[in-house]
Amino acid sequence: MKNKVILLSSDQLGKGEKELGEGLLETFFTILKQKEGLPVAVFCVNRGVFTLTEESLVSLQLAELQNKGVDILACKTCVDYYELNEKLVAGKISGMDQFIGLASEFEVITLS
Repeated sequence: MKNKVILLSSDQLGKGEKELGEGLLETFFTILKQKEGLPVAVFCVNRGVFTLTEESLVSLQLAELQNKGVDILACKTCVDYYELNEKLVAGKISGMDQFIGLASEFEVITLS
């Protein structure tokens, strides 16, 4: 995952049962944070911003990645839309301009 940006567009991995998808996403980030080559950033859009709230176990994994130097970014438009400004426990607010900059410099991997 080194020199990559993860675009996280959902609070679960894959389509299907919500509980299964949330578990899969948590497992993905649990394993990822143990790897040597970490991504440059995780950019959360749409329902992906919910992973940055305490309601999501994924927030713990993303906070650990952030502590290891990975930029954890939340789309401002999405955070505002879902009214999550006061509920974020990981990451920082960002905009599409920053994502476009990252995408022009690094390969993007989309999780949805």
